Amino acid sequence: MSFYDEIGGAATIRKIVSVFYEGVAQDPVLRPLYPEEDLGPAEERFFHFLCQYWGGPTTYSEQRGHPRLRMRHAPFPVDIDARDRWLTHFRAGLDAVELTPEQDAKFWEYVTHAAHFMINTPG
Repeated sequence: MSFYDEIGGAATIRKIVSVFYEGVAQDPVLRPLYPEEDLGPAEERFFHFLCQYWGGPTTYSEQRGHPRLRMRHAPFPVDIDARDRWLTHFRAGLDAVELTPEQDAKFWEYVTHAAHFMINTPG
Protein backbone atom coordinates (compact mmCIF):
# COMPACT_ATOMS: atom_id res chain seq x y z
CA MET A 1 0.00 0.00 0.00
CA SER A 2 1.39 3.42 -0.94
CA PHE A 3 1.60 6.27 1.53
CA TYR A 4 -1.00 8.01 -0.66
CA ASP A 5 -3.47 5.17 -0.04
CA GLU A 6 -2.46 4.84 3.60
CA ILE A 7 -3.39 8.46 4.41
CA GLY A 8 -6.72 8.43 2.57
CA GLY A 9 -5.69 9.29 -0.98
CA ALA A 10 -6.96 12.26 -2.94
CA ALA A 11 -9.49 13.41 -0.33
CA THR A 12 -6.81 13.86 2.32
CA ILE A 13 -4.36 15.59 0.03
CA ARG A 14 -7.13 17.80 -1.38
CA LYS A 15 -7.96 18.98 2.17
CA ILE A 16 -4.31 19.66 3.04
CA VAL A 17 -3.78 21.67 -0.14
CA SER A 18 -7.07 23.55 0.21
CA VAL A 19 -6.26 24.70 3.74
CA PHE A 20 -2.71 25.55 2.65
CA TYR A 21 -3.95 27.81 -0.15
CA GLU A 22 -6.50 29.49 2.11
CA GLY A 23 -3.52 30.66 4.14
CA VAL A 24 -1.44 31.62 1.12
CA ALA A 25 -4.29 33.71 -0.28
CA GLN A 26 -4.19 35.93 2.80
CA ASP A 27 -0.42 36.02 3.27
CA PRO A 28 1.18 39.38 2.33
CA VAL A 29 4.58 37.79 1.67
CA LEU A 30 3.56 34.64 -0.20
CA ARG A 31 0.59 35.85 -2.22
CA PRO A 32 2.74 38.09 -4.48
CA LEU A 33 4.85 35.04 -5.38
CA TYR A 34 1.87 33.60 -7.24
CA PRO A 35 1.51 35.58 -10.48
CA GLU A 36 -1.93 34.18 -11.32
CA GLU A 37 -4.86 36.20 -10.04
CA ASP A 38 -6.75 32.96 -9.42
CA LEU A 39 -4.88 30.57 -7.13
CA GLY A 40 -7.01 27.67 -8.37
CA PRO A 41 -4.56 26.48 -11.05
CA ALA A 42 -1.62 26.60 -8.63
CA GLU A 43 -3.67 24.70 -6.06
CA GLU A 44 -4.54 22.05 -8.63
CA ARG A 45 -0.89 21.64 -9.69
CA PHE A 46 0.24 21.28 -6.07
CA PHE A 47 -2.53 18.76 -5.39
CA HIS A 48 -1.45 16.62 -8.35
CA PHE A 49 2.21 16.93 -7.42
CA LEU A 50 1.61 15.71 -3.86
CA CYS A 51 -0.66 12.90 -5.03
CA GLN A 52 2.00 11.66 -7.41
CA TYR A 53 4.87 12.13 -4.95
CA TRP A 54 3.17 9.96 -2.36
CA GLY A 55 2.24 7.15 -4.78
CA GLY A 56 -1.05 8.26 -6.29
CA PRO A 57 -1.98 8.98 -9.90
CA THR A 58 0.75 10.34 -12.19
CA THR A 59 -1.41 13.20 -13.43
CA TYR A 60 1.23 15.80 -12.54
CA SER A 61 3.91 14.30 -14.80
CA GLU A 62 1.42 13.58 -17.55
CA GLN A 63 0.38 17.25 -17.60
CA ARG A 64 3.62 19.02 -16.64
CA GLY A 65 6.53 16.64 -17.12
CA HIS A 66 9.28 16.30 -14.52
CA PRO A 67 8.59 18.42 -11.43
CA ARG A 68 11.90 20.37 -11.62
CA LEU A 69 10.97 22.12 -8.38
CA ARG A 70 14.02 24.38 -8.02
CA MET A 71 13.81 25.48 -11.65
CA ARG A 72 10.08 26.24 -11.43
CA HIS A 73 10.58 28.29 -8.27
CA ALA A 74 13.77 30.07 -9.42
CA PRO A 75 11.99 33.19 -10.77
CA PHE A 76 10.48 33.91 -7.35
CA PRO A 77 12.46 35.21 -4.37
CA VAL A 78 12.20 32.56 -1.68
CA ASP A 79 13.92 33.57 1.54
CA ILE A 80 13.77 32.23 5.09
CA ASP A 81 10.68 34.28 5.90
CA ALA A 82 8.85 32.96 2.83
CA ARG A 83 9.89 29.42 3.72
CA ASP A 84 8.65 29.81 7.28
CA ARG A 85 5.33 31.27 6.15
CA TRP A 86 4.93 28.49 3.59
CA LEU A 87 5.54 25.93 6.33
CA THR A 88 3.06 27.66 8.65
CA HIS A 89 0.31 27.30 6.05
CA PHE A 90 1.30 23.74 5.26
CA ARG A 91 1.25 22.90 8.96
CA ALA A 92 -2.33 24.20 9.07
CA GLY A 93 -3.18 21.89 6.18
CA LEU A 94 -1.70 18.87 7.94
CA ASP A 95 -3.48 19.82 11.16
CA ALA A 96 -6.79 19.88 9.27
CA VAL A 97 -6.63 16.17 8.45
CA GLU A 98 -6.52 13.12 10.67
CA LEU A 99 -3.14 11.53 10.14
CA THR A 100 -1.47 9.26 12.64
CA PRO A 101 1.54 10.80 14.40
CA GLU A 102 3.81 8.65 12.23
CA GLN A 103 2.09 9.71 8.99
CA ASP A 104 2.18 13.36 10.05
CA ALA A 105 5.89 13.13 10.88
CA LYS A 106 6.66 11.53 7.51
CA PHE A 107 4.71 14.19 5.58
CA TRP A 108 6.17 17.03 7.68
CA GLU A 109 9.73 15.77 7.25
CA TYR A 110 9.33 15.82 3.48
CA VAL A 111 7.79 19.29 3.27
CA THR A 112 10.27 20.89 5.67
CA HIS A 113 13.15 19.47 3.64
CA ALA A 114 11.55 20.60 0.36
CA ALA A 115 10.78 24.08 1.72
CA HIS A 116 14.37 24.56 2.86
CA PHE A 117 15.61 23.36 -0.54
CA MET A 118 13.54 26.07 -2.28
CA ILE A 119 15.37 28.96 -0.58
CA ASN A 120 17.08 30.93 -3.32
CA THR A 121 17.43 34.39 -1.77
CA PRO A 122 19.75 35.10 1.19
CA GLY A 123 18.58 37.10 4.14
